[in-house]
Amino acid sequence: MTSILLIVINAILIENFVLVKFLGICPFLGVSKKTDTAIGMGMAVVFTITLSSALTWAVNNFILVPLHLQYMQTVAFILVIATLVQFVEMALQKIMPALYQALGIYLPLITTNCAVLGSALLNIQRGYNFIESVVFGFSAAVGFMLAIVIFSGVRERLAYSDIPKAFQGFPMALVAASLLSMAFMGFQGLKLPL
Repeated sequence: MTSILLIVINAILIENFVLVKFLGICPFLGVSKKTDTAIGMGMAVVFTITLSSALTWAVNNFILVPLHLQYMQTVAFILVIATLVQFVEMALQKIMPALYQALGIYLPLITTNCAVLGSALLNIQRGYNFIESVVFGFSAAVGFMLAIVIFSGVRERLAYSDIPKAFQGFPMALVAASLLSMAFMGFQGLKLPL
């Protein structure tokens, strides 16, 4: 139980995919102008990373390893992730069409979101069992959602700030993202016995 808790804390805060490992930067910058949209993207990423962690672990341990096809990990994992993203896209289009329209091109781009593939590959690289893989995937995705929601709140406040013309828009977003990243780097001081 302690090891699971350590994996959760490590994935959300210490090794935050967006602010520490710099994975998933494209949707982080592209879909963080409004908090509602950021929450929707975060939930889609949580669903995709959690399920892809479980499925890629099963594909690796029940298909690739017995057939000695470990060199096909990246291709197999991308196929699993692409299938999941199509499922999420169809579900959002039917259930929440407004969110589907708001996410736009960033929704199908979850397929190429390096945070999703990175999570699947880290699970295998670290030798996690099935439960640890799912917990790590879910926690990493919650860390992604935490980062994008905090950043969207900062960007919404920046819209009402008096900013010099040269820094308005994307330059100020990059400055805010770097400050938020430095704040999360403070968690590097936590040394967890993993």
